[in-house]
Amino acid sequence: MKRAVITIFSAVLMLLCYDAQAQKITNGSYQSVGYIKSDGTIQDGSYRTIGHIKSDGTIQDGSYRTIGHIKSDGTIQDGSYRTVGHVKSDGTVQDGSYRTIGHIKSDGTVQDGSYRTIGHAKGIPATWAAVFFFFQMK
Repeated sequence: MKRAVITIFSAVLMLLCYDAQAQKITNGSYQSVGYIKSDGTIQDGSYRTIGHIKSDGTIQDGSYRTIGHIKSDGTIQDGSYRTVGHVKSDGTVQDGSYRTIGHIKSDGTVQDGSYRTIGHAKGIPATWAAVFFFFQMK
């Protein structure tokens, strides 16, 4: 019984101190700049909710106002359904005019258009990482 109480207490303490379902997003120097939870909640480096990505691809700000959309083909749109970018299956990130502006590698490394590492988003879908790093819609 005592062991069970200690185990439960430890599990609760871990949940309070660390959200195991949140994936850390770091800058090029591996400093934490945010988190994306498995439910699509986007948090800044201080764990404040700044947005949401819904299962249907809707992108919302921290107040649940729709500010964009991610389509199944990797197209990223603003809140008025204007195309602002594309994420190709190979991780290439393009602006609305199909100019390459970045790359998201399979290991989660995020690079700018010149292949300089600007961040890391391991375990996060490429389209979600692109929204965080390249298409921070207001």
